[in-house]
Amino acid sequence: MKLVKKLGMVLMLAAVMVVAAACGADNKNNADGLEGSVVIDGSGTVFPFMAKMGENYMNEQENVSVEVSRAGTSAGFKKFLVKDGTDFNNASRSIKDEEIAEAEKQGIDVQELKVALDGITIVINKDNDWAKELTKQEVMDIFTASKGKNNWSDVRPDFPNEPIKTYGPNENHGTYEFFFEKILEEQALPEKINLQQDYSTLVDLVSKDKNAIGFFGFGYYDSNKDKLSAVNVDFGQGPVEPSLDTIKEDGDYAEFTRPVFTYLNVNHAKEKPQVLDYAIYTMENAQDVAKETGFAPLSDEDKEAALDTLKALEK
Repeated sequence: MKLVKKLGMVLMLAAVMVVAAACGADNKNNADGLEGSVVIDGSGTVFPFMAKMGENYMNEQENVSVEVSRAGTSAGFKKFLVKDGTDFNNASRSIKDEEIAEAEKQGIDVQELKVALDGITIVINKDNDWAKELTKQEVMDIFTASKGKNNWSDVRPDFPNEPIKTYGPNENHGTYEFFFEKILEEQALPEKINLQQDYSTLVDLVSKDKNAIGFFGFGYYDSNKDKLSAVNVDFGQGPVEPSLDTIKEDGDYAEFTRPVFTYLNVNHAKEKPQVLDYAIYTMENAQDVAKETGFAPLSDEDKEAALDTLKALEK
């Protein structure tokens, strides 16, 4: 039976984005004869990272098109774990046991590639001047139905006696699953929470609602700092601002930090040279593209371990 090979290493509507390759740039001009397509779907959180990676790759490989979509992690796995499915599935959580079982059923050999680190970021409206710092427990209480935090004054008596409006990505997204499972410890979210498929919709909703509070990956906050504020979270040692310096698995923001992944269909990588080449290119350039798209980069050790695994497939 074929099992998912997990690396503890390298390596965010379902509209398909085909990123146009730049013309006339210095590139390899397809010197190695690669051609065809690379098809990628999955996480909306990972989408900016992989869209930029695809754009960069097509600047070098003019005869390969990289198609990047963002159906969400779970919806993406449904497109990946089928006959003639996608080549990669981006994911903001690890593959689940039932998805591994489906891969085995379909005879798909899957390789997990950790590509970057992301920090779950709690965002508020720019006019919210009272909740700029919250404890981890207060964040959990706001997003947990059983805690009954309906008004801001329920969180702290000196907060406004105004209704809390909670927002987040919907169940298609690994970000929702990570938040529900790891941060809320599987406690039900508020009944009236507004869950959305599209992250740009979430940004717009929070930016227009003074009483709003939402959650999503750091990259979407980082690219919308003019519209939103981030909550500094106190994990017990004082408030911590989410940033590329604090988002680390052993750093000050570790409790809200998670790795993000892309999953490779190894069968396709062995059949289609451009798919394997793109996987190797992704890991070679993961650290730089992570920094450009709002992610904390991997360690050198993780990067090299992933490259060793991928290059073994060339033999």
